[in-house]
Amino acid sequence: MTTFREANVNRFNGFGEHYDAFRPAAPAVIPDLLARYARIPAGSLPGLVVDLGCGTGLSTRVWLGRARRITGVEPNDDMRAQAERASAGLPGAETLSFRKGTSTDTGLAEGSADILTCSQCLHWMEPAPTFAEIARVLRPGGVFCAFDYDGIPAVDYEVEEAVRDLRRRVAALEAERRFAPVRKWGKEKHLERIADSGLFRYVRDVRLYSVLTGGAVWLKGFMRSQGGVQTMLGHGMSEEEIGLSAFAEVADRVLGDAEVPLVFGYRARVAVK
Repeated sequence: MTTFREANVNRFNGFGEHYDAFRPAAPAVIPDLLARYARIPAGSLPGLVVDLGCGTGLSTRVWLGRARRITGVEPNDDMRAQAERASAGLPGAETLSFRKGTSTDTGLAEGSADILTCSQCLHWMEPAPTFAEIARVLRPGGVFCAFDYDGIPAVDYEVEEAVRDLRRRVAALEAERRFAPVRKWGKEKHLERIADSGLFRYVRDVRLYSVLTGGAVWLKGFMRSQGGVQTMLGHGMSEEEIGLSAFAEVADRVLGDAEVPLVFGYRARVAVK
């Protein structure tokens, strides 16, 4: 029988390339912000930055040139392979490596990391053993940051309502069909759970944002990259059943061929060990 841990990992099988193309990158301010919290001296770089649950490396590559060593930890083979392909040949790629591991068993040395991040993935991780592993890997004074973007970019009121409608439909269908025993821990409780772990001396919430340029094509790809949508497509459900077609109609009608700013708000939970 499949456990929730296996189901959570397997949810992202088979669409790493699409995910990498249609998800926002991490806010550019993240490296400098976290280096300050980790008290990295001016003119120096963090020795090791770990990106836990790195997926296709979108949040890992933001550290290129900003750390002496960068390690992405990812349990899903498809996502990790895409991370390796997307990073090969980039300036500074020799400082970057990816390894198979989970949030509760990274295989990394105790006290080895200056900074450890979780981007858009902590809700898939079992809190208590995950926080214990993070605290084990961080050096004293090291920094943990879990950051997530709002699911709906600021672009247009009608398009945003269509995103909400699609998300509600997908959630209802997942609850009804129960394709896999996945388990999530709500993002709204991340800060509270980190603080309640007792493993960090200081915890706070920081609001950030990032802007990318895209249009209807990117937004349709973004919605198609959602794990629930991919699960349903993999089980043979049509785009009409899922609600993708209705969303595409709105995005195409409102945005046409225009490329516009897509503003993503982020919540970053910063914790100092």
